[in-house]
Amino acid sequence: MFESIVITVVLLLFLYLLVMGQFISSLLLTVGMIGIYLLGGLPLLDGFIQSEPFNRVASYSLTTIPLYILMAQFILQAGIIKDLYNLVFRISRGKQGVLGVLTVFIGGLLGGVSGSGTATSAALGQIAVPELKRRGYPDGLAGTLAAVSGSLSAIIPPSVILILYGVVAQISIGQLFAASMIPGILLMISFSLITIVYLRIYSNKMEAPATYEKDDDTPISRYVIVVLAGFFIVGSIFGGIYTGTFTPTEAGAVGAFISLIVAAVLGKVNKAFFIKSIFETTKVTVMAMFIVVGASLFGRFISLSLIPRKIIDLLGPLLDYPVLLIIIIMVFYFFLFMFIEGVAVILMTVPIISPLLAAINVDPLWFGILLAIVCTIGMITPPVGISVYAVGGVSGISIEKLFRTSTVFAIIASIIVIGLLILFPELVTWLPSQMN
Repeated sequence: MFESIVITVVLLLFLYLLVMGQFISSLLLTVGMIGIYLLGGLPLLDGFIQSEPFNRVASYSLTTIPLYILMAQFILQAGIIKDLYNLVFRISRGKQGVLGVLTVFIGGLLGGVSGSGTATSAALGQIAVPELKRRGYPDGLAGTLAAVSGSLSAIIPPSVILILYGVVAQISIGQLFAASMIPGILLMISFSLITIVYLRIYSNKMEAPATYEKDDDTPISRYVIVVLAGFFIVGSIFGGIYTGTFTPTEAGAVGAFISLIVAAVLGKVNKAFFIKSIFETTKVTVMAMFIVVGASLFGRFISLSLIPRKIIDLLGPLLDYPVLLIIIIMVFYFFLFMFIEGVAVILMTVPIISPLLAAINVDPLWFGILLAIVCTIGMITPPVGISVYAVGGVSGISIEKLFRTSTVFAIIASIIVIGLLILFPELVTWLPSQMN
C-alpha cells in the first residue's frame, strides 16, 4: 500500500514539474532522488548518488556523442551543408519534384550528422524553405519538408537516439546503426513519394516556379571538394563500422578528423572556427550527460518500485498477442514523443519496457529501430511536434498551416514503414547479421 502511494505521489510530481516547464534533466534528477528516498531511505539514496552519476557518464559507449557532435560542428562551421544545398538547387534547375526529393535526402543526412532534430529543422527552415518557396512551393509544404527532413535525425545514423538506446538496452551501437539504414531509407522514400503526390494534386493551385537563374558564383572546384568529402565521410563511418574496421566511437573520431581536414582545405579553419565548434559540442554534450545522470537515478526509482513487474502483471492477458501489445506500446510512445524530447523518453522508459519485451520474446534490436521511427513521426505531429515549431519559429510560417501538412506526412509514413517492419522484421535484422 505504501509503495503504491509513493509511486502515485512521485508520478504526479513528475507531471506537475513537466507541465510547469522544468528542464527534463533536473526533473528526472529531482523526481528520482525523491522516489528513492521515500522507498529506501537516505542511506540508499546516498549510495546511489555516490556511484551512479559517475558510472553512467563514464560509459565508453557515450564517448560517441561528443565525437559525432564535434564532427557535425566542423561540417556546419565549414559551410559544407550550405554548399550541398546550393549544388542541389543548381542541379534541380527549378524542377519542383527533384528539389523536394533531394531536400528530404540531404536533410536526412544532415539530421543524422547533427544528431538534433530541432537544430536540423531550424537550419533547414533558414536554408531550404526560402529556396523552395522561390520555386513555387506553398508555405505549408516547404516548411513541412524542412521539418520532416530534420526529424529524420532520430533514425539516420549516427543518431543520438540510437546511441543512447544502445547504452540503456545494452545493444551494440554498430548493429543499431546497420539495422537503421534500410528503415531510414524507407522513411526518406515515403516522405519523397508523399511530396511528389502533393505536387501532383496541388499543381493547379501552386505558383509557377520562378525561372531558374544561374546566380550562384561558387566555383565548381569547391563543389567537387564538398561532394567528395561527403562521400568520404559517410563511406568511412559506415564502411568502417559495417566491415568491423573500427568501432562506432572510432568512426566518430575518424569522421571528425576528416571533417576538420576538409574545413582546412576550404579555408574555413581559424580561431573562431575552433571556439564555435568546441563551445557548441561542449554545450550539447553536457546537456546530454545531465539527462543521462537524471534518467539513471529515475531508472533506479523505477526498479525499486517494481513498476515494470506491475505493468507486466497488468498486461498479462495481452502477452499471448505480442503484435497487439507492440502496437499499444508504440501508440504510448507516439504520444510521449509529441510532448517530450526523444532522448529523455528513451532514458526514462526503456528500463520499464525492457522486461516486458523479454516476456514476449521481442528482439530489442528490432524494437529500438521501431522506437526511433516513432520518435521521428512524433517530432512532426501536433500538438507539440518540436521539429515543426522549430521551422515555424525561423521561417515565420503559421504553425497551423505546417501541422495541416506535416500530420498527413506523419500518418502515411507511419502506416507504410511501421507496417512493413512488423510484417518483414528482416528489413531490420538482415544488415546487422551480415556484419563482421
